[in-house]
Amino acid sequence: MSTETSPSDAADYAAICERLYALKACGVSFGIDRMRAFAAVLGHPEWAIPALHVAGTNGKGSVAAMLDSILRAAGQRTGLYTSPHLVRLGERVRVDGEALTEAEIVAYVAELLPKAAELEQATPGEAPSFFELMTAMAFLQFQRKDCAAAVIEVGLGGRLDATNILTPEVAVITSIGLDHCELLGHTLAAIAGEKAGIIKPGVPVVMGLLPSEAEAVVRRVAAERGAPLTAVRDVFGEDLATYPRSALEGDYQRLNAATATLAARVVAGRFGLTEAHIQEGLARVAWPGRWQRSRLADGRLLILDASHNPEGAVVLDGLLCKLVAETGRRPVVVAGVLGVARARPLLEVIGRHAREIHLARPQQARASTFEELEALVPADFLARGGRVFRGEVAGLFPSPRSCAVGEPGPGGDVLVVTGSIYLLGEVLARLEPERGAGEQRLQDF
Repeated sequence: MSTETSPSDAADYAAICERLYALKACGVSFGIDRMRAFAAVLGHPEWAIPALHVAGTNGKGSVAAMLDSILRAAGQRTGLYTSPHLVRLGERVRVDGEALTEAEIVAYVAELLPKAAELEQATPGEAPSFFELMTAMAFLQFQRKDCAAAVIEVGLGGRLDATNILTPEVAVITSIGLDHCELLGHTLAAIAGEKAGIIKPGVPVVMGLLPSEAEAVVRRVAAERGAPLTAVRDVFGEDLATYPRSALEGDYQRLNAATATLAARVVAGRFGLTEAHIQEGLARVAWPGRWQRSRLADGRLLILDASHNPEGAVVLDGLLCKLVAETGRRPVVVAGVLGVARARPLLEVIGRHAREIHLARPQQARASTFEELEALVPADFLARGGRVFRGEVAGLFPSPRSCAVGEPGPGGDVLVVTGSIYLLGEVLARLEPERGAGEQRLQDF
């Protein structure tokens, strides 16, 4: 059977993407009542598949990918729902690792938009959002593909996220940090309260290493709801060197592996998981853009890492320090980020370790301007002769597996691309055109 896309199919998909973009342009509207109503119209597909629900400021995507890999190691057919996508929209919804196809997206949108219109007609202003439409697609896909388990990553926050219509087998809170403060609150306790909103009465909770202020909130909510809680700190202690390893690099991924291990143990009886399945799943997990190493065509090492907020910047600091020690040279860093609050700690870290910095703006309305980023470059970086350049992704990565900056060749510069996950997606689309053309307009949320 031919897998080529016909011109008419491509036109259908392009038209559907335009409709989705128009829907996304209406903005984000938090609250789960609308999603509950949408799910009811669809026959509650979220009830069909037992789910693992994962929230957190950082690490939730990695932990979700680890849990998916562990379940698949046990022979379970899995659904995995994550956001945003790196390159293609279909990456958000996967069954046994296979992303939604363009044809499936076209069919789902054709099915779901009339249902959404019915809801809008019944209650004006209550049409499902772009994210809610994607969430419905995920639930339907996992039901129709007869998945044995679904791993569902929270989009933003927890309490008011569209995914929170679930009653899962386990609720996982990976980390709490100061991010999306304008929506979730300006203190760790407030943000923890929003994340803890995924905790359901009697449903087990697994908690990563949280700041004490945030941990107290999660423990209180779990106790109030009669939800048994297992904490990484209580089981594995404080020394990350003793934590489980995975195929993903970095000490923080050992924390994520410990969190995933505890969540897998909680549901082991439900899904037939053994310690061997957990180890195998962690050893085989793949999650692009998290200190992801590759080689350019000229032999240079290129690392992609989505360190997009203050908590991520702390992790990046340690990784860059180890990279300089490993390679014996400072890397050339390409960076772009959304918002000054995220950019400041990121550029402070980059300035400590980089030889030169190339600023690039992701194709997102919220992307920091060159002027904003340049104002945040540390003075001591400039004082030791560090240079800062402006660039565009297409110019920095002009052809597959190539980069136009830094000293070329096998002995040339080590390159690190970091910051916004949206920037990484644009770079991956240039480096690996086999992934398909990047769908940046549908990336944000």
